[in-house]
Amino acid sequence: MTHQTLTPAEGKLSSADHPPAPRSFDLAYWWERVGILVVLVALVALMAVIAPNFATVDNLLNIARSISINAILAAGITFVILTAGIDLSVGSILAVSGVAAVLAALAGAPTPVAVLAGVLAGGVAGLLNGILTAYLSLAAFIVTLGTMTFLRGLAYTMTDGQPIVSNTLNFRDIGNGYVTGVPVPVVVMAVVYLVAWFVLERTRYGRHVYAVGGNAEAARLAGINVRRVTMSVYAVAGACAGLAGVIFAARVVSAQPTAGTGYELDAIAAAVLGGTSLMGGRGRILGTLIGSIILGVLTTGLILMNVPFFTQLLIKGVVIILAVAIDSLKNRPLRRRTRIADPAPAEAG
Repeated sequence: MTHQTLTPAEGKLSSADHPPAPRSFDLAYWWERVGILVVLVALVALMAVIAPNFATVDNLLNIARSISINAILAAGITFVILTAGIDLSVGSILAVSGVAAVLAALAGAPTPVAVLAGVLAGGVAGLLNGILTAYLSLAAFIVTLGTMTFLRGLAYTMTDGQPIVSNTLNFRDIGNGYVTGVPVPVVVMAVVYLVAWFVLERTRYGRHVYAVGGNAEAARLAGINVRRVTMSVYAVAGACAGLAGVIFAARVVSAQPTAGTGYELDAIAAAVLGGTSLMGGRGRILGTLIGSIILGVLTTGLILMNVPFFTQLLIKGVVIILAVAIDSLKNRPLRRRTRIADPAPAEAG
């Protein structure tokens, strides 16, 4: 019995007979690389035209100084979001850390020790979040919501509900000083982002952070200690919030129990605007910096235009919703590919 071989024309077409499918527009790819930068350039150009005195050197330095605290918070929270986590407590950690640094300074601690006390206080608070989330398998949203309330109460308790003002605060230059004409908070922010970029882009730990956020089970099977990585990113976020708290206290030369209220939303918005996915595993630290600058430029421009504070809240709320919507849209192709690659099993019939 002979077997007849079908030619491509008679049977199955060869791959050459199929034109390549057009590549769909990848929103995530372009947004992470140029989209957010285009938005920043357009916003700066708009504010330079419509906001009085926006483009002056003094105002640009003030913008850089004003965004430094939120940018440092956002840098830390980027680590958390990359692992598909969330941290709602960084604003309260900022307050507690600032109080700890001021109390240490008033107790006679040298400047480095007082600063270290604030950063360590933040790191310990973040470590607590990480332990509860990673080792007790509690939902990060609930854990950090609880510690947000607890730490805010702790800040009030440590100060008896009143600001502690010290005009001779030994680390005040961290918030108000200059280095060759550049505000110290801006220099600190730049150092934080350089370190964060190096850690995430050039170290094994950074690859582990992305792996845990991309697929925690696959990361575990690959030998990554998922719990330890998860715990550590919350500690990093806490330490960044502690540093931001020290800068805040130095700027206002006081310990403020109300400091950082609502800052966690701005930090999350900056990270998501910068391309960090709430699903985890995708994002770049430099995008977070650009997202922080966008929020700072927007806030300063609205102030210069004498926009009422409540209207500013409305606009910032829209920006946060827009950031989440962009994250959802750019991850839609990823979810579609996941469903195709892992179809539901057919029912027995």
